[in-house]
Amino acid sequence: MDRIRIVGGNPLNGTIPISGAKNAALPLMIAGLLTEEKLVLENVPRLADVAQLQRILGNHGIDITVNGKRRGDDAYAGQTMEIDARVIVDTTAPYELVSKMRASFWVIAPLLARMGEAKVSLPGGCAIGTRPVDFHLDALRALGAEIEIDGGYVLARAPKGLVGAQIVFPKVSVGATHTAIMAASLAKGDTVIKNAAREPEIVDLADCINAMGGRIEGQGTETIRITGVPRLRGARHTVLPDRIETGTYAMAVAMTGGEVMLSGARGDLLESALDTLRGAGAEITVSNEGLKVKRNGAGIAPVEVTTEPFPGFPTDLQAQLMALTTRAKGTSTITETIFENRFMHVQELARLGASIHLDGQVATIEGVERLKGAPVMATDLRASVSLVIGALAAEGESMIHRVYHLDRGFERLEEKLSACGAEIERIAG
Repeated sequence: MDRIRIVGGNPLNGTIPISGAKNAALPLMIAGLLTEEKLVLENVPRLADVAQLQRILGNHGIDITVNGKRRGDDAYAGQTMEIDARVIVDTTAPYELVSKMRASFWVIAPLLARMGEAKVSLPGGCAIGTRPVDFHLDALRALGAEIEIDGGYVLARAPKGLVGAQIVFPKVSVGATHTAIMAASLAKGDTVIKNAAREPEIVDLADCINAMGGRIEGQGTETIRITGVPRLRGARHTVLPDRIETGTYAMAVAMTGGEVMLSGARGDLLESALDTLRGAGAEITVSNEGLKVKRNGAGIAPVEVTTEPFPGFPTDLQAQLMALTTRAKGTSTITETIFENRFMHVQELARLGASIHLDGQVATIEGVERLKGAPVMATDLRASVSLVIGALAAEGESMIHRVYHLDRGFERLEEKLSACGAEIERIAG
């Protein structure tokens, strides 16, 4: 099993290109099931989750062609993916595939909308909370689907097609909003989704479906209105830049010092996180090229943050922020409101010398003068990269184990960091 070795203490200086967003690419790939024509996605990141979803879509008979960078392109240029779902040979998504990645459950919506039936295993994914699919299934029921759960599988049927309806989510859910949008896009009549997720990745999916001939309005607000169409056509769409990768590297720069241009990043996708970083002492300049990040000379200031759905501070940056605050001059507090088990990185950061006290969903971090390198173990995707941030600032050598979590969401992390002066290498295990 691969490990990552880091010798900390080097400031980061240079340019880090930001890849396409994992959390946008996955639902966009699934949306390819909605049409018999080709959907072409540009700026698709090279990630383990993307490759896994390719296998899952291939199981349904979907033909996917991936082209790398063109001659003269930047080495980090995203992939171009052609998705051809003209023929769907199987409407079952089996446990052995779906259990490896939670987002693959979303295939239930386009399969049901286009084929009138779907059999999809209940999902797996990161062990950061129960994250039930009740809201997904309630949305499909509202659109007229017959839902049955049998032997760990969801059996969904709509032999006469889905019908537009009003869907009111009791709690904001990104996954359920994705599901509702895809299902309603081919339903008969009008659908109104209330208390919808407002994340940029939701907007990206809706914009792509509109390019395919869909009729969606209000994406990015809490009320989305959809008029179903009989069929969707092919389209070409560019995946938006990854706001979580952007925030992660911005925090790494704030942690280690130096100055880095995050090329291709968009500040409007993570304003709350950037405000928090500025409060912690980072200087951030937004331009057409991306975001320039550097730490001011005063060191890291403590912060007080609560994770919230967009446009609030994202839960996917909570672990990274905690790593940053371990070196703050004072006491920080982080309250996690989205997932109940998302503090598994705390014990590993403590191995680096961090002082963190947990009380339920609230973490109190006492900044320490220095961190010291140690062997640590990744427990999930975002937790693993928080350990990278801590190790970059720690004295001496750290060895991060179980880094396959990193490969799910960060493209060429070691290459990007080493190009900016970090002493980091992957050791094949």
